[in-house]
This record gives sequence, structure tokens and C-alpha cells, in this order.
Amino acid sequence: MPAESIGASETDIRLFEPLALRGITLKNRVVVSPMSMYSSHEGFSDDFHLVHLGRFALGDAGLVITEATAVSRDGRITHGCNGIWLDAHVPNLRRITDFLHRSGSAAGIQLGHSGPKGAGQRPWHGNGPLGPEDAAQRREYPWPIVSSSPLPFDEGWATPHGLAEADMDELVLDYRSAARRAREAGFDVIELHCAHAYLLHAFLSPLLNKRDDKYGGSLENRMRLPLRIAETVRAEWPEDRPLFVRISAVDGVGVGWSIEDSVVFTKALAARGIDAIACSSGGVKLPRGQALVSRDRGFQVPFAAHIRQVTGIPTIAVGLILEPRQAEEVLRAGDADLIALGREMLFNPNWAAQAAVALKQGAGWKEWPDQYAWWLERRARQLSPRGAS
Repeated sequence: MPAESIGASETDIRLFEPLALRGITLKNRVVVSPMSMYSSHEGFSDDFHLVHLGRFALGDAGLVITEATAVSRDGRITHGCNGIWLDAHVPNLRRITDFLHRSGSAAGIQLGHSGPKGAGQRPWHGNGPLGPEDAAQRREYPWPIVSSSPLPFDEGWATPHGLAEADMDELVLDYRSAARRAREAGFDVIELHCAHAYLLHAFLSPLLNKRDDKYGGSLENRMRLPLRIAETVRAEWPEDRPLFVRISAVDGVGVGWSIEDSVVFTKALAARGIDAIACSSGGVKLPRGQALVSRDRGFQVPFAAHIRQVTGIPTIAVGLILEPRQAEEVLRAGDADLIALGREMLFNPNWAAQAAVALKQGAGWKEWPDQYAWWLERRARQLSPRGAS
């Protein structure tokens, strides 16, 4: 797509403007969203993760964020989830960040805890709770899971243990240690996972949090543990490195956690030094008759736009953003500061580099690694209509 089609010169393309956040400058506004691969062993990343994440850096993404990485062994979603609960996890993660940096991308890590969605099957094994077949075929056994309240995630899932205050104290320390290890592993950005019915969202959402103590009931109380963790991680994380938070901006249409709640939460996070909010939605099994947000192109962009407009806090738009022009228009409208892509990156790891050529024409080849560009630019000229630039 030529740059003129969006009424912009090469220098006006917002998608490829650098963005400074604290002491980190992202070379462009393209973010690889965290995507769980369920391919670790006892939390250890390996060559699969190096190649999987590294190819996005070769494809010119400005920021590559690892999958949800468990802050404790029991905080995994599945037996295959990535972890950072041991110092021994750091060297393998460091290999990944070193390669991302060498390839020109910033490195991010999403820290999370599975909560009521823990002890699950890998998606290709059924995507449900671990059961006898998993034990018999793969020696994958369930473990005790926790949440804000003893409510199963869905029918057939184990009933989690409601965290006591002493458990919360330990959890806060787990996040603090994870932040230290993330620093030692060379990450530039941490994203806290407060979405999709995992543990911190299970405290935020009134559909999941039925506590009657100071961690339940009012919005202020339901935010208490996630804000405490955000404070702790911010204090441990270097001052010159940004901290993001991913939220489910709404649980559904007019039910549970609302966009107004997200605004209040965002302001509270900003007061504690959080730098950007990634705006997702859903994750909770809704009561019968209630609906999730309809999934069409850019369906979550309005959440990012609203939070950005009301709070002034940078936002990350995510959710069926598929094409360079679509991403560019989100940024030009002021609806978000960064564009995150997930499944589209799996389909096309070179999305960012190809977007540069689509939006910046011939100048876009500068965004490609030299090892690729010299071949592909020449081929593009050979395939162009005679006389085209």
C-alpha cells in the first residue's frame, strides 16, 4: 500500500515513529503480544522459544513480549508454561533477550499467575482441566489451584482455594523475585497480566471475587492486591525501564468489570508508576444470557481509545488488528500509542517489515535486516511494472 493512500509522507508514518518510555526507546510502534506456546519444561524456555521470538525481531517488531511467564510453579496454566520462579530460569531467558537486542528489538516479559485457570491441559490436548487421561498418557498431573474465591473457572474444573492474607504476602514476594530475575535476564519491559480470568483479574472482577474482607466487595478492595503487586514490581524494577499492565477492559457487554472500572484502575496504576495499559477484554465465563464483546476487526480499540482519552495514560491497542493501514489509522486517530499483534504475527512473523514497505514504499526496505533486504528489494524491483520506482 503506497503511503499516499493514507495521506502521509514517509516521515509522517506513525507506525514507524520511535516511542520513548522512561529510558527505553522503541524503534517503532509494533508490539508482539504475549502468546503462550505451552512448550516449556518445568518453566525452562529452550531453543524453540529463542527461534519463535527471535523471528519477530528479524521481522522488525519494535517490542517482542514473551508469553505469560509464571511467577511460581503452581502459577502455571499448564505443565508446558514458561516460568521465572527459579534463578536457574534466567540464563535461557538471557539468550532470548540478547538475540532480540542484537536484532534491534526491545525485549518484554509478561509476568502472571494462572489462578483459577491453572492445572489445565495444553490446548491441543483438550484445553480443559487435567484429568486421568493426561496422567495416564503424559504423566501430567493436576496441582492445587488458587483464586480470590473458591469458585471453579467453569463446569468440570477444580474448585480453587481462596487466598488467605498470608498467601498474598507470599505471592507479592513471588512477583518481586520474578521482577529481579527479569532484570537479570536483560528484559527492557515488564507487563503484568491482570486480564482473562487469571489470578489478578480474579481479584478485580466482581464475577469472580466474592470475598467479604478488605480484598473483596468494593472496587477499592478488589483492586487492592493487584495494586499492591504493581507497587512492589515497580519498586523492584529499574527506574529507567517501563512497566505495562494488561487488563480485560470489560468482562462482557454490561456485565461484571466495566470500562469505568478500568479507568479508575488505570488512574490508580499510573499513580504507582505504571507506564502503559494494554487493553484486552473478556476471559470470564459469563452468566447465562450475558454476552462477550463482539469479535470483529479492531474490536478492542475503542477501549484503548477511551482509557487514553480519559486518563492521558499511553495505551496499547490489541485485537484483530490485521493490516498496516488499519494499524496506522488507529495511531493517527490518537486511539492508542502502540499496536500489539498476536495471531497475525504467528501467521506472518514479518508483518512489521512488510508494513514498512507497504506504508513507506521503497524506503521501507531499510527496516529489513541486511541479510534479507538486499535479496528482496532487488526482487521487488524486478517484479515491478517497467519504470516503477
